[in-house]
Amino acid sequence: MSHRAHDQSSSHEISLRPVSANNTEFLMQVYASTRQEELAIWGWSPAQQASFVRMQFHVRQRGYAAAYPSADTSVVCVGDVPVGSTVVFRGTTEMRLVDISLLPEFRSRGIGGELIRILISEAGDSRRALRLCVLRSNRAARLYERLGFAATGGDPMYCEMEFVGAHAPSRTNAASLSLEEDSSHAGKAE
Repeated sequence: MSHRAHDQSSSHEISLRPVSANNTEFLMQVYASTRQEELAIWGWSPAQQASFVRMQFHVRQRGYAAAYPSADTSVVCVGDVPVGSTVVFRGTTEMRLVDISLLPEFRSRGIGGELIRILISEAGDSRRALRLCVLRSNRAARLYERLGFAATGGDPMYCEMEFVGAHAPSRTNAASLSLEEDSSHAGKAE
C-alpha cells in the first residue's frame, strides 16, 4: 500500500509492506530506538543494553501475537527507505493501533500523523471505532489528541484512547491522500 502526502515542508511517499523474517533486525533496531532515553539513564554497558532490548523485543512480539493474532505488522517506508513499523488490528467492531514506531531521524516529519489519518479514514469508512493505548509519558499522546483522540480509560501508566473526531482533521484532508496498492507486495506473504 502506498500513500502520497504533501505537507508544507516536504513531500513523502509513504508505503507499508508486510513484515518478513528478513525484517527482524530492523524491527529490533526500531524498538531499541524507542527505549534509548530510558536505557541511557540506567548506566548499563552497551552489551547489557543490547541483551535487555533483545529480550524485551521478543517478549513484546509474543505479547502482541497472543493479544492480536490477526494483526497486520508492517514496515513503514519513505520511498525505498525503511523508517519504522506499525502493528494494526482490524476487528469487526474496532480497529486498534497496537504500535507505531519510527526511527528518531524520521520523527516529527508528519509521517506518523499521516499514517494515523489514513487509519482514521479507514475506520470511519468501515464504521469501526479506532482505539489505541499509549504510555502517559509518551510525547505521541499529544499528537493523538491533536488528531482527535480522547482518553477513555487506562491506569496510572497507560492511557486508553479512542478517536472521537472533535478536533480531527477534516475528512477532506484525509481523503485527499492518494491511496494506491503497491503491486510489488500485493498478495504476497513475505
